[in-house]
Amino acid sequence: MKLTGNTIFITGGGSGIGRGLAESFHRLGNQVIISGRRKAKLDQVTLANPGMQSLELDVSDPASIAAVSQKLIKDYPKLNVLINNAGVMQLDDAANTIHEEMLISSMAINFAGPIRMTSALIGHLKEQDSSTVINVSSGMGFVPFGMASVYSATKAAVHSYTLTLRYQLKNSSVQVLELTPPWVRTDLLNSNNAPNAMPFDEFINEVFELLAADNEEILVERVKTFRNNPGPNEGIFVTEYNDAMLSGN
Repeated sequence: MKLTGNTIFITGGGSGIGRGLAESFHRLGNQVIISGRRKAKLDQVTLANPGMQSLELDVSDPASIAAVSQKLIKDYPKLNVLINNAGVMQLDDAANTIHEEMLISSMAINFAGPIRMTSALIGHLKEQDSSTVINVSSGMGFVPFGMASVYSATKAAVHSYTLTLRYQLKNSSVQVLELTPPWVRTDLLNSNNAPNAMPFDEFINEVFELLAADNEEILVERVKTFRNNPGPNEGIFVTEYNDAMLSGN
């Protein structure tokens, strides 16, 4: 992927991985527009990064996506990179009742959001000489976390969608990438100080090395065991991983 000279729109750019990507691209001289539901968070990021822009967006709301997409195309005609990063992770128990509100909101944000956002902008992106869609999935899409079954399933769905999107766009000017984070030290589930989570700066630095190398799948070393697990005996590692997580190892 070309790392400079882009106009980049990032969903969920007010914190965590989204903010890290936004600030790194901004430092490289790209025009970056971040989005999210919390205006105060967006303002905090843009204030710290003069020249970065923001738009309020609820990716679970089709009307919000439609309105923001129209504004993006109008105000930023050179828009050529979409990063579908916005996501929510809530704990659940698949062996008991899954609360309907959590189920619907997780699916709307994590899975329907990237599809709707891409659908709204894909016509514009195909008109650019070179453009990129980056979908952020998760290592848990390949090795599901037993305490977050819905989140893990939505990220597996993002992976599947990304594969088909890449295939459908293979003869176009649009490159489709998948960024698959491991457990990273962010605010997600209060993981900032988790000893087994990947240090945030280390993750962002490795991601940009991989982006520069033009990989279709952005896989830092820590996530490769997860990405390579699916297969006839994948349940063995899923069990081992979840047993280790529950025991605190």
